[in-house]
Amino acid sequence: MEAGRRVHCPRTWAIALALAMMVSGCQSKDRVSEALDPAAVAVPAGQNGAAVAVPAGQNGTAVAVPPGQNGAAVAGPVQASQSLGIGPTKITMLLPLSAPGPAGENGRKMLDATKLAMTDIGNGLLTLTVEDTRGDSTLASKLAITAITTGSKAVIGPTELPAAQHIATLSGSTRPPVLALADNFAGGAGVYAVPLGEADSAAAGAAGLAAKGSKKFVLLVAAGPNAGAIEKRVANSLSIYGATLAVTVPYSAGDGGAKAVDDMGSLVEAPDAVIVASGDGSPSAILAALKSKGIPGKKISVVGTNRWLDRPMDPLFEGAYIATLDPRETGPIADRFMTAYNYPADVNVAYAYDMVALTAGIASAVGPEGFSKKILENPNGFRGSTGLFRFRADGSSERSMPFYRIEKGALKLVAKSTSGF
Repeated sequence: MEAGRRVHCPRTWAIALALAMMVSGCQSKDRVSEALDPAAVAVPAGQNGAAVAVPAGQNGTAVAVPPGQNGAAVAGPVQASQSLGIGPTKITMLLPLSAPGPAGENGRKMLDATKLAMTDIGNGLLTLTVEDTRGDSTLASKLAITAITTGSKAVIGPTELPAAQHIATLSGSTRPPVLALADNFAGGAGVYAVPLGEADSAAAGAAGLAAKGSKKFVLLVAAGPNAGAIEKRVANSLSIYGATLAVTVPYSAGDGGAKAVDDMGSLVEAPDAVIVASGDGSPSAILAALKSKGIPGKKISVVGTNRWLDRPMDPLFEGAYIATLDPRETGPIADRFMTAYNYPADVNVAYAYDMVALTAGIASAVGPEGFSKKILENPNGFRGSTGLFRFRADGSSERSMPFYRIEKGALKLVAKSTSGF
C-alpha cells in the first residue's frame, strides 16, 4: 500500500473507515466501527495544548474567522470560492456563506467547522473547494452540477432543501456521492441526508419506549410525501424490539386532528403509545385532541419528534417523549472549536465537521476512488461528533441520539442513547 494511503488503527489516527479497517486487518473492538473519532484527533497544539487554526498561506490551509460581538462568525467579505488543503482527493463543499440572516450565520459556522476538520485531519488528504451558494437554491443546484461534472469525488452540501431535492432527481450512474446538509431532506439514491430527519427521530423515539416494554403503537402522521417513509421506519424500528405498529392514521392540518384521533379509537384498542409526526405543522391541535381522550395517561404514552422542537415549547408537549440530538452537545470537538473560534459549536458545526472528517477518512483508507456506495452505505455505520450514524441505500440516515421526556417545558434526559436500528 502506498505511504499516503496507509491505514491506522483508531487509537493512533483520528478516523478509520470500517470496511477499510477490515480489508487492512485493523479490526474495531466495537460492534459499530469508529469511522471517524474526533476524540482521538492528534491536533496541532497552541501553548495551552488546544487546537489552533493555521493561517492561510500558499498551501491553502485553514484560516480562523474572528468572532463577532455575540461570539459567532463574522460575515465580513466572503469569497465566492476558497480552497483548503493540498491533498490529492478533490471535494466540493456548498455553503450559504453570504446569505442573510440565520442561514448565512449557520453557513459561516459550518465553514469554521470545516476549517477545524481540515486543520485536524484533512489538509494533507483533501483539496476542498468551498463555494458560496448565497442561500440561493438555483445557484446551489448549478454549483452542485458543476462539482459533479468537473471531477469532485464527493460533494458536501447544499444546505438549501429545494437544491438537495433537485440533485436527488439526477440519475447519472457515475455521479459522485452528495452529502446533503439540508434540514428535512428525506434523501435520495446517492444523495445522503446528513441532518437528523423526522423519520429517524420518530423511529428512535418509538424504540426508546419499546426497549422499556411498550408493545402496541399507533402512528399519527401529517399527510405528505414523507408519511410513507416515516411509517416504514417506525415499523422497522419496533420490529427490532418485538413491538408492532398497530395502525397508521394520516391527518391533515385542516381537520384539527380530532378526526384522526377519533379514527384511531375506532381502529385500535388500548395502545401503549401514540407517535405524533407533525411534519412542517404544529402538533398542538392533535395533542389537544389526544388530551381530550386522556392521552397521555398512566397507560398510554405520547412520542413526539424533533420537528416539534422547531417551535416554542407548548404546555401540550408536557409528558411526551422525544428522541433528538442535543443542539448544544457536540462531543469531543466542542473544546477545540471554542478555543479556535471563541464561540460554542452547535449541531450544524458538528454535521459539517463530521462530513469533512468522513471524506478525509475515506481518502486516507481507500484513496480518491474510494467513494462508493458500498463504503458509504456500510451497515456498521460511523461514529462522529454527533454519535453513531449510518447511511441507507435510499439516501436517508439513521442515528443514535439521546432520549428525552418533556417535563415543565424542558427536555429531561431518560436515556443517553436510543436508535431505530
